[in-house]
Amino acid sequence: MQITADKVVSFHYRLSETGGELLETSYDSDPTLYLHGHRGLLVALEEALEGKQAGDKVTVSLTPEQGYGQRQEGATQRIPIKHLLGYEKIKNKIKPGMKVAVNTQHGPWDAVVLKVGKFNVDIDSNHPLAGKNLDFELEVVEVRDATAEELAHGHAHGVGGHHHD
Repeated sequence: MQITADKVVSFHYRLSETGGELLETSYDSDPTLYLHGHRGLLVALEEALEGKQAGDKVTVSLTPEQGYGQRQEGATQRIPIKHLLGYEKIKNKIKPGMKVAVNTQHGPWDAVVLKVGKFNVDIDSNHPLAGKNLDFELEVVEVRDATAEELAHGHAHGVGGHHHD
């Protein structure tokens, strides 16, 4: 089955900064899932995966504009600690330089902690990969038709189905 709109795709990836070391990989965990054509993945990655099928491998190099944008100097924010994803588990372990996910109305947003206070944290609201040229190595694991529920929600559901509120 080929990757086209409304297909659920599972894939593994390796992510490196161009000319640099490995930054992330999914090979030590479950594959990443997304619903093709619903903006759940960087546009350039969706375009590269279009028409591929299980077993296919593709390498994609992205400029900052195709990836996470250019870094914006002075893009700092003070946010309540309770807005960090999983804050109950990490609230006493937060340190400057730590990557965190901030709950936003558009879903989780990755940020880097600059300063920690009693009730708030100052974060660099640039995505940690902003301003970087990135190389993705993608390997398609599975392609399937989306369920009616996935199409209604606009995203793929993992093993066991629905995993959000």
